[in-house]
Amino acid sequence: MDWSLQEQITGDNGPLSGEKIIEVNPISGGCIHHAWKITLATGEKFFAKTSSSEHYPILESEAIGLAALNDQINKNYLIIPKPLSLQKLEDTSILILPWIQLLDGNEKKLGQGLAMLHKNSSENCQKNFGWGSNAHIGLNPQIGGWRKSWGKCFVELRLRPQIDMAKKWNLYFDQEKFEARLIKYFEEHNPEPSLVHGDLWTGNKAIDNNGKGILFDPATWWADREVDIAMSKLFGGFSKQFYEWYEKTWRLPDGHEERVEIYNLYHLLNHANLFGGGYKSRTIESINKINNLLKSY
Repeated sequence: MDWSLQEQITGDNGPLSGEKIIEVNPISGGCIHHAWKITLATGEKFFAKTSSSEHYPILESEAIGLAALNDQINKNYLIIPKPLSLQKLEDTSILILPWIQLLDGNEKKLGQGLAMLHKNSSENCQKNFGWGSNAHIGLNPQIGGWRKSWGKCFVELRLRPQIDMAKKWNLYFDQEKFEARLIKYFEEHNPEPSLVHGDLWTGNKAIDNNGKGILFDPATWWADREVDIAMSKLFGGFSKQFYEWYEKTWRLPDGHEERVEIYNLYHLLNHANLFGGGYKSRTIESINKINNLLKSY
């Protein structure tokens, strides 16, 4: 973070107006934005994400999702950083969040807290699936809109846009039949909407020094809660305690294991469209597995 940007942050219209920054430390891990630990003269610390002005909508999507999740969590079990400031400066976008020390540890409260988030939001939801505006999953769009049918929501607003993008790298199969089978399959499943994190891989969770779970970097929407559990297994999986205490808090329905492959197709497609490489072959393998699962539909 250069001095001109620091001056903008602490200037009259900046997110930390009037404050004196004594230390700025870069934090590794992001592939789209830059991340920083900011320390003020008062000793107070903040987490900041900076990006280009054209990426402002991505940070805006994140801030909206974080705020929505905060409204549904039990703060005795789960911490989700609440946005303090989001601004577009001269040529930079910046999101300011509270500083939270991220640790490894027992994931009991993380499992409990996520289950409570899903259950509480399901009991207080508007009975539709989707999201009120266009958002982002990484650099790719996550389409806004609402559907009463879970199958139509997942197919039309999530899978179909990614499949259409994947045609650029020559992904072709009987898409119409595939989509129709999925919608019919999900008519039998028929879940209730829950507010989900939406990008719940192992890099987006941690534990605090009191054992509470921490979640960040969401791609939030109203969905079948199983989408979070499925993605948690895509890149190595969470701990045994996480799944055990999630189930003890709110048991998953029968058949959730077979839906893991279906729900993670969305993320495989997204990764194939963003990064290419082996994700393309994994996507094709997943479609073949799902077609085999759905052959009776």
